[in-house]
Amino acid sequence: MIPTAKILLLGAGELGREFVISSKRLGCQVIACDSYAGAPAMQVADAAEVFPMLDGAALGAVIEKHRPDFIVPEVEAIRTEVLKDYEDRGFNVVPSARATQMTMNRDRIREVAAKELGLPTSKYLYAETREDMRAAVANVGLPCVVKPVMSSSGKGQSTVRDADRIDAAWDYAVAGMRGDRTRVIVEAFVAFDYEITLLTIRTREGVIFCDPIGHRQERGDYQESWQPTAMSATALVSAQDMARQVVDNLGGYGLFGVEFFVVGDTVIFSELSPRPHDTGMVTLISQNLTEFDLHARAILGLPIPAITQFGPAASAVILADCNAEAFRITGLSDALRPQAAGISVDVRIFGKPSTRPYRRMGVALALAPKGDTDIARAAARAAAGRVKISYDP
Repeated sequence: MIPTAKILLLGAGELGREFVISSKRLGCQVIACDSYAGAPAMQVADAAEVFPMLDGAALGAVIEKHRPDFIVPEVEAIRTEVLKDYEDRGFNVVPSARATQMTMNRDRIREVAAKELGLPTSKYLYAETREDMRAAVANVGLPCVVKPVMSSSGKGQSTVRDADRIDAAWDYAVAGMRGDRTRVIVEAFVAFDYEITLLTIRTREGVIFCDPIGHRQERGDYQESWQPTAMSATALVSAQDMARQVVDNLGGYGLFGVEFFVVGDTVIFSELSPRPHDTGMVTLISQNLTEFDLHARAILGLPIPAITQFGPAASAVILADCNAEAFRITGLSDALRPQAAGISVDVRIFGKPSTRPYRRMGVALALAPKGDTDIARAAARAAAGRVKISYDP
């Protein structure tokens, strides 16, 4: 069979795995790439390549080898100038090479949002040395949030509440950085009522949205998410308008995860990912089309019907707690057993080959069409708690 499209997927984690499944259902051939063998998306892809994506020569060689119809980044640390070079040669980078360059680095997307588009953001400054960071904290004020400009899953992110923690926050940020840029963003702490991810799909017919997703983080990393999140009509319209401005500025087609802080009717831009978002895994149970289905359809230029929300839904992560190469996952029978009438529960195990503290190994999902998101959240957390990771001696 001739594939409908050949996709080179740069990053083969759990989000990439679900994207591969959605793409394969549409007849695509997918080559999954990552820095280690046996990554989750590699297990379901047509082929795999193992190399560090900050190695520009290796990245270029893989593109030349496979000559894909679409180059789809799924991780932050990529030699984006190589993607720009190949886009200039006629290759299709998703959503665009400029979008990858802007969003793989928090400082660049923040400049687009705050300076080019004039969107409301928290007060912020950058720092490239420990001394720079001390000055930035003094200017921004305490408490503040410190993040590497390039990282993922909350790595290196911390909240500084007193001056004695500034050096520790710098060390933690440097340790959690991805890529080769020693730079952090120091943001004024926003006392938000809640934060959301607005999944925004830019298609050839225009921009569409999923219902807003609420989420809770620890250590800067998502722990649970729920959909929909109750918002005032004013706040929702504001978030959609800002998301549309940003994705139209970046260009290209695909799904973007746009994050906002919300205070009453006021919406403050936070971050953006030009690909499916970890908090959006709730759509694996909440919608007729998952965020991965939507990303694939938008990339391929296929029609997207009305997005239907099945009801209040939630996701909760399943975390490892130590470093191990040999381990077993048990408790699925208990996790999948119905908890109450009308509540559906599901589990996704990611297939990662090793564990480490706080590494996401799976996610539990719950749908409570006759309840509310609090019921769905409780069901998802309970299911996640029943999945056990045991370690072989």
